[in-house]
Amino acid sequence: MKSTIPEAGAPIAQTAPGNGTDRPEVSLHGEILLRLRDYVVEGNIPEGARVPERQLCEMLGISRTPLREALKVLAAEGLIELLPNRGARIRQLSQRDLEELFDVMAGLESLAGRLACEAITDEEIAEIERLHYKMYGHYLHRDMHGYFQINQRIHESIVTAARNETLRTAYANFAGRIRRVRYSANFARKRQRWAEAMREHEAILDALRRRAGSELSDILFEHLRNKRTAAIEHLAEAREATATTAAGGWPCRL
Repeated sequence: MKSTIPEAGAPIAQTAPGNGTDRPEVSLHGEILLRLRDYVVEGNIPEGARVPERQLCEMLGISRTPLREALKVLAAEGLIELLPNRGARIRQLSQRDLEELFDVMAGLESLAGRLACEAITDEEIAEIERLHYKMYGHYLHRDMHGYFQINQRIHESIVTAARNETLRTAYANFAGRIRRVRYSANFARKRQRWAEAMREHEAILDALRRRAGSELSDILFEHLRNKRTAAIEHLAEAREATATTAAGGWPCRL
């Protein structure tokens, strides 16, 4: 299947969290959690840095209690670490951590793809196809926030279609731990990773439509391996930049 994905487009748009993400309505607690998770995933607080609770409370217009409840969820997901009597900090992953986590995720998604092709319904495929084209629209507009939200829903939909609760639970456990670096990998400078990822998603959708389990399994495994390479490249770039520039603040964009 010939790809229609262009190599590059307009500059990446800085879309405000919560806009155009096709999310269902959520409670106030859920909205706080979504916004805080997005803020952390999108790299607004440096890895290893302390979470600025007072600043976040002011930006969100909430007290410390709901903020700390949301931080507990992010800690359970593996995005942050809670420090006894000292607040929280952004979890810092080594290159070895990334290699191991992405290999496990590649194995889980590969299995999910194979199982999904045995059980997925026509309606589920149609929904994933709808999400794919919505994601493509975000790609064309260089809206990384919207793109990433829909991207994650596609991967989660395939895992759900596998009809294996043990697999789904394991996937959710590991997915949170690499969500932040999975987002940032799209910005690796040494390759056109974003365009590459979109072409891989075209192949994923094509194999899913045909219920080609073995093929989809291989595509998903390679997709995660490519993401791992880009994530490690971006990690090295980011740490090199940090080492050569003075420490500064981070944007307040909640």
